[in-house]
This record gives sequence, structure tokens and C-alpha cells, in this order.
Amino acid sequence: MQPKQSIVHLPVYQPGKPVEEVKRELGLKEVVKLASNENPFGCSEKAKAAIQEELANVSIYPDSFSTALSAAVADHLQVDRKQLIFGAGSDEVILMIARAYLSPGDESIMADETFPQYKHNAEIEGATIIEVPLKNGTHDLPAMQAKVTERTKIIWICNPNNPTGTIVGREELAAFMRQVPSSVIVVLDEAYYEYVTDAAYPDSLALLREFNNVVVLRTFSKVHGLASLRIGYGVGHADVIHYVNQVREPFNTTRFAQAAAAASLADPAFIDGCKERNAEGRHYLCGEFDRMGLSYFEPHGNFVMFDAKLESQKVFDGLLRRGIISRARWTYYPTHIRITVGSREQNEKFIRALEEVLQEAAVLG
Repeated sequence: MQPKQSIVHLPVYQPGKPVEEVKRELGLKEVVKLASNENPFGCSEKAKAAIQEELANVSIYPDSFSTALSAAVADHLQVDRKQLIFGAGSDEVILMIARAYLSPGDESIMADETFPQYKHNAEIEGATIIEVPLKNGTHDLPAMQAKVTERTKIIWICNPNNPTGTIVGREELAAFMRQVPSSVIVVLDEAYYEYVTDAAYPDSLALLREFNNVVVLRTFSKVHGLASLRIGYGVGHADVIHYVNQVREPFNTTRFAQAAAAASLADPAFIDGCKERNAEGRHYLCGEFDRMGLSYFEPHGNFVMFDAKLESQKVFDGLLRRGIISRARWTYYPTHIRITVGSREQNEKFIRALEEVLQEAAVLG
């Protein structure tokens, strides 16, 4: 039995190493995971209460159309419910968009170092991948626009970009949209948008009102701290969302996820607190990198990608032995490490471990 040819060469997605596995492998009692951009401050107490209430309904299928959550998000964003689609994380929405709009021979444009699920799902559908190099760690929109042909179906823009953490600004993105044909879908993946403090960050919902070919992706996995529940969503023109809904699996999000997400939206104080502490942690890490003479991409999410000036796997291994799980092995940035912004205690422990790793490498030459 042979699988479809478009998948035989695909790599399996590699998440950050689990904490318990690292403890077992290395005999460590304390391990800090700063690899998957999870919220170190957990989730809203209101979300926890909503999950508890749903325990009585474990035997009942969830609402396939996420009606209550859809109403809450529509009110929060001031959009129509028909413009929303929910998935098991925004990565499932990526899968559905690719399934709905890409066919063999179509072209899909993306950055060369970005969230890998764009490429993964486009390849599954047999599309031709057009990768455009980042420019100083940022999406090069003019270069991406220059790659558009009559076969282009989807352009993916991760903003802030994962893994570099950089953003494209409002004016640049608006100019780009004016150049892209209306027949090409532009997906703006804003998984980390709540963490952005830069005033130049685009108002993607305003773009959505101007351009029918924009789809905005957001998630409850990051600042809302609901990563294990797998709940994210897309916002687009109602006609676009209709077609994406046609390939959605029934009951694809759980009762727990829907209830917790709606409750979290109703707790802005928790979100604001996480954003504030993240900004403080981001500032601390960048200050420490400056002190150590290590360059980094200007961060706008809840992570920082810095140049360790050593082969990244060696740095990763050294940090792991000291109980810090980071993210390494980037195709175009072989000496860079991506580190999640943790709590103050976690950030300080990471910096101490990093200094030890770099000092050890200097001694060994």
C-alpha cells in the first residue's frame, strides 16, 4: 500500500521536548520549558471554572458550530458570526484553508523561515511552494509580491513571525495588499498579536473590511494560556469562510475548549496582566543579551530569537543539561536559539544557564 506521493517526503512536526521526558533522560528534578511559547502564567480562573462546569457534559457532543463562542468572539471583534471559523488550534484552520483552496499545480507563497505548517499543509495538497527569504528576519513583502503569478492561490504572512518575532508594519502591509490580485488569499497569522506593543502594528480587521481576500488567524493557545485545549479561529469574508467550513470536520473543537475560550475573553484583566509581565520579561532578556554582546531580532511576541554565536544544537544541549528546554536547529539561522519569555524566575535561570554554556564553550575552544 502506497500513500499519496505529496506526503512521502514530509517531516513530522517536532514540538518542544516534554518536561517529564527531559527529567527522566537527564535525571533532573527541575526543568523549565521555554521552547513552545506557552504562557508561563497559566490561564484565567474564569476559564478554569468554565471547564469545571462542563464536566457534567462530558458524554454530550460539543456544539459543532461553536455558537456561544462564535457570538462572544464576534462581539469582541465586532464582526459577523458568518466571518468566523474555529479549529483545534489555529493550525487546524491553516489545514482547512489549504484543503479548501489549494490543488495540485497551484502556488503558495511564504517566507523561508516561518511557521512550518503553511508549507506542510500546502505540500499535502500538492501545491508548489514558493519560499521567499526573510530580510533581516522580517517578511520581505515586495519580494513576495514579485513572486505572484496567475497560479498563486495563497500567501502566508506570520505577523509577528515565528520564529524571529519580527513584524511587518501597517503601511507596508496595506501597500502590499493593494498590489496583490483579489483572486489570491492572503492569510495573516496573528497567533501572537496580543503581545505586540508597537504602534506600527497593522489593524488586520480594518484590512479585512477593505479587502475580501484577507483571512486573519488567531488563537487561544498563547496569551490566553489554553494551549492544551486546542482552540483557535479564523476571520475572513463570509464567502471565503463558507468554503473553509465545507471541509471542516464535525465536532472539531471540544466543549471544554469552547467554554474556556469564551470565559477567557470575558477576563481582560488576566490578559492585560500577562501582556504586561511578558513585556517586562522581553525587556529583561533583551537587556541581558545586550550585556552579553549577543544580537537578536527585535521581538514582538512572547519569545526572543538570538544569535548564540555557536552551533545551535550545542547550545541547546548545554541548556538542556542545565534544565532549560529551548528551541534550536533553524534552517537559515544555524547559530540562533528561540527562547520563550518565562516568569522572572525562569528568565533569570535561563540567563545563568546560558552564561555557563557560553563560558564552557569558550574554555573548550
